Amino acid sequence: MKIKPLSDRVVLKWLKKENITKSGILLPDSANPEKPYIYEVVAVWPGKKDTEMNVKVWDKVLCGQYAGDEVKVEDEEYKIVAIEYLLAVVE
Repeated sequence: MKIKPLSDRVVLKWLKKENITKSGILLPDSANPEKPYIYEVVAVWPGKKDTEMNVKVWDKVLCGQYAGDEVKVEDEEYKIVAIEYLLAVVE
């Protein structure tokens, strides 16, 4: 990946979830326009002196739907957000 976040930002990648019904029918992403809010951390900058970066690459996190900025790099979609907009780490 060629994105390095600056300041107290992290780069997230949306975790796609297969939408398969109980009867085995695969639903396309367009059938559910609301993306789940679970992302995977793909890049973290060390942060500002007074900011603790308490996530690391490969962590799964919850993030608000409208937080940060969405960017597309090499046909991949990413979200860049400030650390304070991450809601929780998913274990």
